Amino acid sequence: MENMYITRKAIRKLPGKVMKTVPIPEPDIIKGFGCRGQIGRICREAGFDTVLVLTDKTLSNLGHLEAVEKSLSNEGIRYGIYDEINSEPKLDYIETGRSLALKNDAKCIISLGGGSVMDTGKMIAAGCRLKHLPVDLLFQKFLIVPQKTVPVIAIPSTAGTGAEMTVGAVISQRNGSKFASVIVGLDVRTVLLDSELTVKAPWRITASCGIDALSHGLEGAVADVSSSQSDIEKSRQCVRLVLENLPVLKEYPQNIEARDAMCLAANLGGNAINKQLAGYVHAFAHSIGAKYHIPHGKAIAMCLMPIMRSQREACQEQLTSLAHYCSFRDVDSLFEALESLISLCDLELDAQTIDPADFKELSVAIAKDSINYSAPVAFKRSQIISILTEIKNLY
Repeated sequence: MENMYITRKAIRKLPGKVMKTVPIPEPDIIKGFGCRGQIGRICREAGFDTVLVLTDKTLSNLGHLEAVEKSLSNEGIRYGIYDEINSEPKLDYIETGRSLALKNDAKCIISLGGGSVMDTGKMIAAGCRLKHLPVDLLFQKFLIVPQKTVPVIAIPSTAGTGAEMTVGAVISQRNGSKFASVIVGLDVRTVLLDSELTVKAPWRITASCGIDALSHGLEGAVADVSSSQSDIEKSRQCVRLVLENLPVLKEYPQNIEARDAMCLAANLGGNAINKQLAGYVHAFAHSIGAKYHIPHGKAIAMCLMPIMRSQREACQEQLTSLAHYCSFRDVDSLFEALESLISLCDLELDAQTIDPADFKELSVAIAKDSINYSAPVAFKRSQIISILTEIKNLY
C-alpha cells in the first residue's frame, strides 16, 4: 500500500501529461430548449446522408426521439434506430450497434441519452473504423483509431456526466467487470444541449446529476496539472453555474433558464475531465459505490466535502481563486455553500453501510484508482482510512 503512495506521489503529474498527447474533440456546441430539432439540418450540411441513432427505450417511450426522427426525415436523411441500450454499456450493445452501422453504411452516429448511450456510441464509432477487430479486442486502455472514428453527434439527456465531451468510455465486459478506455481519435462533431430532455426529470435525478457535474468542475479547478487559463475558467464556471442554478430547480423545476445553465455546467465538467482529469473525490466514490452499490451521484455527495477539506492546504491558492470567481469572500464561505447545496439536494446520504472491516480493501482500491488522476495531493493509507472514517461518521 505504501508503495502505491510512493508511486502516486512520484508520478502525480504523469496522467495529465499523458492526456495532453490525446487529441481532444472540439465540437460545435448548440444550446437551447428543443434544439435537437436541428439535427437534420446539421447532418445535411455535414454531408451525413445516412446515420444510426442510438438511444434507450425510456427516451423512446417518452417521445423524445420523435423530434429527431422528424428533423432527419424533413432533410431527407436516411436513418436506422438502435434503442436497446437500457443499462450500463455492454459488449453486446457495441457488437449489435456496430453491425447495424456497418450494414447501413452510417456516416454518423447520433447518441441520444445519458452516459451509457454516450459511451456506447463512442465505442461503436471507434469499432466501425476498426471493423477488422473482434469487439472483445476494442477493450484497450488506449484505443487508437488512426483515421479518427466515425463522426459522432451527441445529444445528452441528463445534466451531469459530461460524457458527450469526454474521450473516455466505461464498458461492462462479459464477466461483469468494468473496463475504462480512452479513445484516441474520437471525432465528436456536434453536441446539442437540449434542456427539454431534462425538464421533467425528478428532483433526485436532477440533484444527483448536478452534484456529479459540480465535482468535475471542482476537481478540475484544483487539479495538479498544467492547464490553459481558458480551461481553468471553464472549470470554475461549471462550479458557479451549479451553485447558482441547482437550488433554483429545487423550487422551480420547470425553470428553463436554470435547466439550460445546468446542461452547460455538465458540458464544462466534461471538458474538465478531458483536460484536468478527476481526483480523490472520484477515486473514493468509485470504490465506495462499487463495493456497496451506491449510485454515483450519491457516492460523490458523500465523499466531496471530507476530501476537499483534507486537501485544502495543498490547493489553498486555487480554492481562493475559485471562491472569488464564484463571488465568495473566502474559501470558508465557498465550503459553506458547497455543504449547504449537498444538504439541499436531500439525497438521503447514509454511510452506515460502509464497514470499517472493509477499510483495508477500500484503501487499496482508492489508491489504485487515484493513480489515474491529477489530485493535488497524494494520500497515505492512514489518511485514506481517516477520510473513510470521517465519511462514515458524517453520514
